[in-house]
Amino acid sequence: QVQLVESGGGLVQAGDSLRLSCAASGRTFSGYALGWFRQAPGKEREFVASVRWSGGSTNYADSAKGRFTISRDNAKNTVYLQMNSLKPEDTAVYYCAAGTTYRSGNPDLYSVWGQGTQVTVSS
Repeated sequence: QVQLVESGGGLVQAGDSLRLSCAASGRTFSGYALGWFRQAPGKEREFVASVRWSGGSTNYADSAKGRFTISRDNAKNTVYLQMNSLKPEDTAVYYCAAGTTYRSGNPDLYSVWGQGTQVTVSS
């Protein structure tokens, strides 16, 4: 059974940095993509970034470009999201998900989801 477990969320001030981790287990992810999504209260889940497990190609939402970096450690089966220059509008629950393509930010193409980790950015 595939499992994704996020960690690293917390309460920070605007301008601070956080690194989220997503530990994956239960299968090999070669050929798959791991993505980060977020959902703020009252809003739809939105794509943040994704990475192709093999090769490491990446894709970012416009809101993440220049501030967030997604990476993966194949040996640890872990995907990271480094978030810099955080803003209050980045406040959300952040989810890790496994899907079939890193090129798309469509959450319907991601079939396995973690439980989420809360990120709160105060002004």
